[in-house]
Amino acid sequence: MSIKKLFLVAASAFLFAGCAMAPAGGGASAEPAVAAAAERLRLAMIDPTAAALGALVADDLSYGHSSGRVDTKASFIGDLVAGKSDFVAITITDQTIKVVDGQTAIVRHTLAADTNDSGKPGKVALKILGVWQKQGSEWKMLARQAVRI
Repeated sequence: MSIKKLFLVAASAFLFAGCAMAPAGGGASAEPAVAAAAERLRLAMIDPTAAALGALVADDLSYGHSSGRVDTKASFIGDLVAGKSDFVAITITDQTIKVVDGQTAIVRHTLAADTNDSGKPGKVALKILGVWQKQGSEWKMLARQAVRI
């Protein structure tokens, strides 16, 4: 076998090995789907229904508020639907999305909102860390942590 053929065989094997190690459906190709799910959550938090929120939130949700309170899926959805936690407007800026294994995404952003919690108008500015998990064909928020800024 000539050196040229040997080189081509080795290069081909290297390329195929690299392709085999790449996670299917991961990385940058999944980022638009995660961004779309995050946007649907933003809209559902402004105009909440149990069905819309339930479709976007994992059953095992752990939501850490800036106050230190931790919500489950049921309490997160219940507080929004009842108006205890009432977002009038939410603006998201500086969002970054990193899909780490094709099934999990880390979403960070700054959230500025006008609120009307339990009928009391207010404003909030937060840094948010969200962990999203692909469940079936859908991205769902598994964990979220808010920190006041």
